[in-house]
Amino acid sequence: MLYWLMKHIFLGPLLNLFFRPKIIEGAENIPAEGGAILASNHLAVSDSFFLPLKLSRRVTFPAKIEYFTGKGFKGAFKRWFFSGVGQVPIDRSSASAAQSALDTGVRIVREGKLLGIYPEGTRSPDGRLYKGKVGVAWIALESGAPVIPVAMFGTDKANPIGSKMWRPYPIRIKIGKPLDFSRYAGLSGDRFVLRSITDEIMYALMELSGQEYVDVYAAKAKEAPRDGADRPDRLPEAKAG
Repeated sequence: MLYWLMKHIFLGPLLNLFFRPKIIEGAENIPAEGGAILASNHLAVSDSFFLPLKLSRRVTFPAKIEYFTGKGFKGAFKRWFFSGVGQVPIDRSSASAAQSALDTGVRIVREGKLLGIYPEGTRSPDGRLYKGKVGVAWIALESGAPVIPVAMFGTDKANPIGSKMWRPYPIRIKIGKPLDFSRYAGLSGDRFVLRSITDEIMYALMELSGQEYVDVYAAKAKEAPRDGADRPDRLPEAKAG
């Protein structure tokens, strides 16, 4: 109930008013029922708000457990808010915790729901598309669900990294055709298969978003020195077309 109140009464109307989000391609690729994985590029925290806003079905996103464990009024508000926008807590602090997070993803999809996931694992530090982590492939094989690529545009302008206030900016969304990996059924334990599937998903995202692809994990890129020695002066922006 809280999810729908947030979407239609508390938060959704304001987001629609100031950001005018719109699906400009591929709305028909979202199934009317049944489980599916929505694999999106990740430019800003606000990605998780705008995609569910424009879909008639509920979307569940995994979110870091820190959003749900804060204390006091602020912590309680965060728990209420992130639960209300359809996010579920995941703990990635250890290998066993990471596996539990993947199991949660499989459970959500097997229940016939839409699972939103960011294969890059974290926000892009510079607007480029980074190497995908294989968890999305494992969930796809274990659940048997299709993977639907999603490209977000403009969220990094509306919600720049480090900003505390969002800025009005038109948000656009493209949804690609479902990717079927049933040919790999039973091979979720093969790391080469998982990497192949993940790379196929990232290639679809690259084509859909128009982003420059970087064959490095985004988390690693964030750790690297920002001396600009091996970076272009101006990175190409993803365009909605």
